[in-house]
Formats: sequence, C-alpha cells, structure tokens
Amino acid sequence: MFHVDVSTGLVRSARQCASPNQDARPDPCDISLLVIHCISLPPGEFGGDYVDALFCNRLDVSAHPYFTGLEGLKVSSHLMIDRQGQVTQYVPLCRRAWHAGVSCWEGRERCNDFAVGIELEGTDTTPYSDAQYATLVNLTRTLQAAYPAIVRERIVGHSDIAPGRKTDPGPAFDWERYLAGLTPAS
Repeated sequence: MFHVDVSTGLVRSARQCASPNQDARPDPCDISLLVIHCISLPPGEFGGDYVDALFCNRLDVSAHPYFTGLEGLKVSSHLMIDRQGQVTQYVPLCRRAWHAGVSCWEGRERCNDFAVGIELEGTDTTPYSDAQYATLVNLTRTLQAAYPAIVRERIVGHSDIAPGRKTDPGPAFDWERYLAGLTPAS
C-alpha cells in the first residue's frame, strides 16, 4: 500500500500538502526515531481542513476561539493519519519537520533532527479508529523498511520525548495493539 522514495522522502499514495514549516536535517541519513502524536482542531473535533491550515500557516485564527492561542505558531509533522485511515504528507521524510519541539530521547536533544513525526487525528482520551491502527501499522512497517534504524525500541510517543510538556498520543492510544501489529506472525 505504501512505498517510500528515499531519494525524495515522499510516501507514495499519501495525499501531499506541502508545509513551509520544515528545513534541512543536520544529517539527512540519520532517521532513527518515530514519534507518534495526536491532533484535532478544534480540540475533540475531527474532519475539515484546520490541521492542513495550521501546518501550512494559513489557519484563520478568528474561525474558532481556541485558534487565537495558535496565532503565529509554525509547526508541522511529516505525516497525519485521519480517522478514516487516510494519510497526508506535509514534509518529505528526508527533511526536518517541526513536530517535537523541545525534546530529548536517550540523552539526545532536538529530536526533530533525527525523527519522523506521525500525527493521528484524535485526542489523548478519544479511542483511535480501527482504520487508523491498520494504516499506522502498515505505514510503520514501510518506514522501518526504508529506515532500518527505526527499530521497535525507537518508536515513541510525544510524551516520551517531552515528558511533563506533552501527553500525546495519550491513554486512549493502545500501544499493545499497535506494537502487536508490527510483530511478524510466527
């Protein structure tokens, strides 16, 4: 279903929506961490184009009271999986997306330098859809094939790399279900 063109960093069959919130990785060959996030705009509401607008710096902050706190924010993720399991790519994988913020994994700071960020449309407390889990498993396997340094131990939540600051993907995310899907059948 998915295929990564490592020369361009594009995921075949993902909808493309280019975000300007990206820059060069310090070492484009160092892609060794997968960070799972969640997002919904406004919080708890799904669908629509508000996430696209946020990641592309065109969010109308007057459209909802919550958005005023996002004014001027410049963020992005490499990929997002919506509630129906459809994937949108905002930043080529070979480029640095601005998803992790102040972060640290295994003593190494600035996780954006070496991580791929995947947003799940959701909240910390809303169960994720079956379609999202199926797509996330398939996409993760594809990423692991393209970037072998992304081993199971290097798949984390945003809360793992920014504890105390971030909580996503939250208690509603079923890590056991997700990771079991990555384990090859014996």
